[in-house]
Amino acid sequence: MKNKYYLIALLILVVDHVTKWIVRTELCPEKKIVELISGYLRLRYAENTGVAFGYFESVHSPWKPYILGAMAVLAVVIICIYSLRVSSQKVLLQMALAITVGGILGNFLDRVARGYVVDFIEFHIEESFYWPTFNFADSAITVGIVLLLIDTVRSPAIEKVSPTVD
Repeated sequence: MKNKYYLIALLILVVDHVTKWIVRTELCPEKKIVELISGYLRLRYAENTGVAFGYFESVHSPWKPYILGAMAVLAVVIICIYSLRVSSQKVLLQMALAITVGGILGNFLDRVARGYVVDFIEFHIEESFYWPTFNFADSAITVGIVLLLIDTVRSPAIEKVSPTVD
């Protein structure tokens, strides 16, 4: 990532860890549930040892945190290399990459420090539909990927070159 975009990644990382700290100190000890929008949105402490949507949650291996951590590090390295090769004039793309890196690092640090990721945002429709519990870092990763897709659609990968006449 270009220099100024590192600050975006850092901001995402800080906000993620502040929100997780608040959740750990306020919701975890008493297993409180805070209903934000009755029947739709609540805060509830959860520990996720898997990845997105709880995939690999049921896999029990002492190597799992290391493998998932290595995948996160690899993703960050690839994103940073890509960012360095892309013009800093591509603001939307650079922001998308920075936001994604901030989210990946937020969950990575949780996984390294605790062996799991703290999730706490629970979206549901009454008691009939539940979206998997997530956190600020997950949201940042999602927003970053959506921005990346928007940039991809807006900017064709191959520039059209008009034919020249010899």
